[in-house]
Amino acid sequence: MGNYLNNYRKKPFIPIIQKTSTLITLSLLSLICFIVSMNFKTIEVSPSHDFKIRAANLMDKSLKTLKDYRLEKSVFIDSENDPNETGLIGVPYSLITTDEGDLDAKLTTLDPNFSAVMVDLMHNIKLKKNDTIAVMLTGSMPGANIALLSACKAMGVFPIIISSLGASQWGANQTDFTWLDMETILYENDLIPSRSVAASIGGRNDMGRLLSPAGRKILTDNIVKHNVLQINEKRLADNIRERLKIYSSHIPLKRYSAVVNIGGGVASLGTSFNQRLLPPGIVKRSDIIEIGKNDGIEGAFSKLIKLNITGLHILNIKSLVENYDLPFAPIPNPTIGTGRLYLEERYNLPTVALCLMIISGAVLYVGYQSKKQIKEHLIKYEPDNLL
Repeated sequence: MGNYLNNYRKKPFIPIIQKTSTLITLSLLSLICFIVSMNFKTIEVSPSHDFKIRAANLMDKSLKTLKDYRLEKSVFIDSENDPNETGLIGVPYSLITTDEGDLDAKLTTLDPNFSAVMVDLMHNIKLKKNDTIAVMLTGSMPGANIALLSACKAMGVFPIIISSLGASQWGANQTDFTWLDMETILYENDLIPSRSVAASIGGRNDMGRLLSPAGRKILTDNIVKHNVLQINEKRLADNIRERLKIYSSHIPLKRYSAVVNIGGGVASLGTSFNQRLLPPGIVKRSDIIEIGKNDGIEGAFSKLIKLNITGLHILNIKSLVENYDLPFAPIPNPTIGTGRLYLEERYNLPTVALCLMIISGAVLYVGYQSKKQIKEHLIKYEPDNLL
């Protein structure tokens, strides 16, 4: 015993868990496992990846076609307010401007990748080839209009379109280049699957109130020029009913696979405050709040959703693109096919689990061996300390 005490003073008993070499080994093992886990990742391809690529390329071609058309007309492109030089950013004011507008939102929708967002939303509500959808457009966001129609073309979905021509600032609010003008050019170049079956002036009460008589005449003449049925009832409620009548003249309302609203058209959303609080993206029957007779007029969008038709509401663009990690008002536009919208990098779960098992096993092994050593030491040399 005396010899042991002498040896203990010279070289005290240290269990394996307290040895510096053990701690260094565990640290290095943990570091190696961390590096392996970080570098072994899998790429998860979006299930609608091919449709997204096709739609984004279609939209890119559409934007170039419209830009070339404007350049052929010797139209000046405002590179300050249209930094990506699309030629599709309107003006701050014109005779057909109905309201204030967010320039950054308009720029965002002119990114061809915005069409991939539309594909993602349409895929999430299980739209498929040959489905028919009701579409409500305004002139306020031509980029979003083109994005949706490009997505429809890519997926083989057929849209029945009703448009309101009035546009907010920076939208399709140039008197010589309305939304119907853009739509016709794209349709004639086989870039979109259909064109509007009807149109209204838009603006306040869907009848162009607050526009000048000259502004209303420009829009009315434009509807006539494109040989499109004009919705021009005397009251907003009648204009809304007329929209539903037109949709039902193509197929029964309940047979529409979805209804899509782009912008804040009053005939689509109605005058109810609640309708304007609808979240962007997918809207279902449960999202629609009942309104009383004195709370406003219910729009065509919510009327169709109440028939248990799933809706897509494209407004509040910043909130919408944040869900996809897309930049807001990008300069320049991101490359087509890049980002989480198309491909998502994820950690390789089997590799992470294996590394966790290795580290946990090593720690448990060291702990077990240390406990065993301490117990043997106490039994042999310090039995009085055993409980």
